[in-house]
Amino acid sequence: MTLEVLDAGTLTTIQDLGRFGHAHLGVPRAGALDAPAAALANRLVGNGRAAAVLETTLSGLTLRTHQARTIAVTGATCEVTVDGRAVAHSEPVSVRAGATVELGRASIGVRTYLAVGGGIAVPPVLGSRSTDTLAWVGPPRVRDGVRLPVGTCEGSPAPLDVGVRRPAGAHLRIAPGPRSDWISDQAWRDLDHAEFTVAADSNRVGLRLHGPPLDRARTGELASEGIVLGAVQLPPSGQLVVFLHDHPVTGGYPVIGLLEPDDLAICAQLRPGERVELRGQSSSGRGAGPSAGSSTA
Repeated sequence: MTLEVLDAGTLTTIQDLGRFGHAHLGVPRAGALDAPAAALANRLVGNGRAAAVLETTLSGLTLRTHQARTIAVTGATCEVTVDGRAVAHSEPVSVRAGATVELGRASIGVRTYLAVGGGIAVPPVLGSRSTDTLAWVGPPRVRDGVRLPVGTCEGSPAPLDVGVRRPAGAHLRIAPGPRSDWISDQAWRDLDHAEFTVAADSNRVGLRLHGPPLDRARTGELASEGIVLGAVQLPPSGQLVVFLHDHPVTGGYPVIGLLEPDDLAICAQLRPGERVELRGQSSSGRGAGPSAGSSTA
């Protein structure tokens, strides 16, 4: 069983739960940015949570099936057609052999997930089938004309019972990070309910936020440090960066905050130009030291 990619769009990658246990070697986690949406797609087609899916970015995807299977499309809202006929988003859809499946451009959100019964069965690299777009560890980005192997179905398609819903008016919760003492108490208080705009150069490495520059309370640079997913870094520009699944090490800039893990999926679907509000948690415990952010998790 294979899927033949006719049009891969701007950026389509293969993603699963991610690559764990190698951060101390400089290999990031990777994995689906909107993990709840990817998990829902897998559940709808009868796959386990660890099955690999296709993650598209804004522009969509067109492919042809070479065997009858069940597919599901979740994540960013888009039109989904099979042989030109509109089918449901976030529901299991039976597709005949030789059918053409098209995911249109995302109308709400950024990243759409396509799961197929059996999962995308490319060989794993360091225990994961995820594509890391920073170091390009794992399978290469999906290109036009490639044929992707599909595994054997192990479960039955499931009806939608609990979907993935996002609240209107996005906000991101941030707690003090290991280098939060690099900004003043007043600057930390000002972050609470501060509004930022999502920058156009945001990607799987990091969500870049543009707003009033945040002044440092200390000068100089730090030695590079390992960081966790969701670390909020303050570079010399004063504009915040929320590190996502393909993040590097710090590069010498302070990690002043840590994003609430449940808010990471919101970052995956924020479009360039959208406004987002930060919700700062208590400043108690600020400056807890490098161990709070240097985990290899």
